[in-house]
Amino acid sequence: MSEIHKFLFDGVPVRGVLVRLTDAWTEILRRRAIGSGAYPAPVQKLLGEMVAAVTLMQSNIKFNGALVLQVFGAGPVKLAVAEAQSDFALRATATVIGDVLPDDSLSALVNLNHEGRCAITLDPKDRLPGQQPYQGVVPLSLDGETPMQSLSQVLEHYMRQSEQLETTLVLAADDKVAAGLLIQRLPLAGAGNLAGTSSVDDDSIDSHEDYRRIAILASSLQGDELLRLDADTILRRLFWQEKLRRLRSNADEARPYFACSCSRERVEKMMLGLGQPEAQSILAERGEIEVDCNFCGARQRFDAVDVAQIFSAGVKMPADDAARH
Repeated sequence: MSEIHKFLFDGVPVRGVLVRLTDAWTEILRRRAIGSGAYPAPVQKLLGEMVAAVTLMQSNIKFNGALVLQVFGAGPVKLAVAEAQSDFALRATATVIGDVLPDDSLSALVNLNHEGRCAITLDPKDRLPGQQPYQGVVPLSLDGETPMQSLSQVLEHYMRQSEQLETTLVLAADDKVAAGLLIQRLPLAGAGNLAGTSSVDDDSIDSHEDYRRIAILASSLQGDELLRLDADTILRRLFWQEKLRRLRSNADEARPYFACSCSRERVEKMMLGLGQPEAQSILAERGEIEVDCNFCGARQRFDAVDVAQIFSAGVKMPADDAARH
């Protein structure tokens, strides 16, 4: 089963999260295989790492809403998206428009000519009127010239630039497991939140040495180990000399699972945004309108009667709902 493990290092302002996604990840792949065929191996690896990453980040910040990670640019992968809700409902998809070679790197997939971008969006569940989702965007090349070699490097750069948090990430994925390890140095304010959980002294806060030591240990974890070993074995092997404290909470008891928020109602709202003339044009050409969900493969069909009812009802469409589908 898919798992999330959170932990702290006693006396050190460093926190960590380890995720291993099994059933949730294989269900994402199964839905894709049924609908459009299996992803090429490099795309599967990238998307699996993205799913592991959004699970790590959602667990780390406890955000009440959707955390969405997007990678897009120039290359055979037009867009890759992974989303984690606050209850760890996961979904992901990728649009592949060209040939993918077996050894294609992140740059070859989506960062040709240094055009690749990574976007992280936080979309609150109960948005206030006029409130917009928060989004941060970083390029996939440093200074527009040096391509970053992995999704881990991209997200570490994002955390340093956008959140001012020193972060170490190890990500890996195959056709059975998507997994990740996150180590992060807590800011001074964050260290204060550890009262009752871990004791932190001023010297360790003023110095980065403890974080650097733990980060080096975390970076020694190999991708095949992350995929093959269970969580207890990984943490014991990496940090056997550290005073590691595992955290238990109601949030940690929630297990990641696959779920899609698509619905017929959302498609109807999207159709309203498209406009009646365009909908009628599609009907005249094809006889019906078919809409497939890129995330779960569900297909919604609308005939002339359905379309007439949609526009006669005049359902009001929140633009954000239509865009997110």
